[in-house]
Amino acid sequence: MEELSLNILDIAQNSVRANATRVDITVAELPAEDRLVITINDNGCGMTPEQVAHVEDPFYTTRTTRSVGLGVPLFKMEAEMTGGSFQIDSQLGVGTTLTAVFKPSSVDMIPLGDINGTVQLLISCNPTLDFIFYRSLRTGEGERREFSLQTAELREVLGEDVPLDTPDVVLWIKDYLADGGPSPRLNLKKSNRRIPRRSIPLERNGQ
Repeated sequence: MEELSLNILDIAQNSVRANATRVDITVAELPAEDRLVITINDNGCGMTPEQVAHVEDPFYTTRTTRSVGLGVPLFKMEAEMTGGSFQIDSQLGVGTTLTAVFKPSSVDMIPLGDINGTVQLLISCNPTLDFIFYRSLRTGEGERREFSLQTAELREVLGEDVPLDTPDVVLWIKDYLADGGPSPRLNLKKSNRRIPRRSIPLERNGQ
């Protein structure tokens, strides 16, 4: 794939197909350590040890509608090509965690890509599921910047009668993600940010 965000999208959709009700996506940028760590965690159906042993095989899949499963094997290959690592931890009936470590200085490193667009798409296509997106950047000077978006908090503020795929909500999420990307120009300490109901212009009951 041309960017890692597409791998994340594919794997997160696997979580959805595994009946997960919550998917956590964490992106940790550690330039001083020459590391990019991506973790995807879900509470889906999980896998047996036998399935975990085979899931990295591009010709193995538990789905009868797809003869070749490439999402996980590609993600693993892309991490290891940079000199990084890849690990899957899964427990049947509990969930699955995938952790990929990349070395950004490698000539084989592909860009992270539009991770904000990936998160927005996952939320708008799966409005009833819980997503937690956490992104951090630790600079060489030890400064740490953090950003998070939790759909459960959005629902708490908006109420269950306002779906997360409502056009106004989708646009607000897009702007919120765009404002929160790790950048020296931004204050990313937003993990405790509360979203005022009035900040999203919604029309209720035809009003």
